[in-house]
Amino acid sequence: MKIALINGSPKVKSGASGILLEDLKAYLGETEVLEFGFHTGAVTEEEAEALNQADALVLSFPLYVDGVPGHLLSCLAGLEEASFKNREIRVYGIVNCGFFEGIQAETALQVLENWCAKTGYVWGSGVGVGGGGALAQMPKTKSGHGPREPVEKALKVLADAIHAGKTQEIQRAQENQYVSVAFPRFLYKLAAQTGWRQMMKANGGKMRDLGKRPKISEQ
Repeated sequence: MKIALINGSPKVKSGASGILLEDLKAYLGETEVLEFGFHTGAVTEEEAEALNQADALVLSFPLYVDGVPGHLLSCLAGLEEASFKNREIRVYGIVNCGFFEGIQAETALQVLENWCAKTGYVWGSGVGVGGGGALAQMPKTKSGHGPREPVEKALKVLADAIHAGKTQEIQRAQENQYVSVAFPRFLYKLAAQTGWRQMMKANGGKMRDLGKRPKISEQ
């Protein structure tokens, strides 16, 4: 069994999407894993050919305006033309978002499911991860412990589903999972606001800039 792990984040490294794929890979055992980075809006012929030799694709990406990042949509469009519709390739999704609630990723997972219906791929299931902005800052702890525990449990369930070859057509009980980091919501929000202010200061901004609004022409 070949499983292709696709990092669909514009960040080449240190992104939550890559962290989640690394965590998932730990639960895939000795399965043959192929790794791809879709950091721009193009897919090469060689990449498309390699992906179409896989038994399952796992796309991990950040939530952008409740949907799929634009560059990744371009990649998916490129794969539509290269898809082998006579092969049953299962697709799974991992969507992380800056919102605390993982359910915010529901629409993006529906986009992936609709894409599968168009291309002939088979939709498996997905995981929506809330609090994704904190993953890169959290220390690695023993599996099943710490603030990443709910996320790791969801990834373990996803890995089991991939191994079993389950799809929503075959097993209706395998639905999308929506989880959040085990961290108080108010503290997550406070940390995020502090981080934004630090970034603004590092880029030459002022606190008063937070209240600025775009000027609307009267013409």
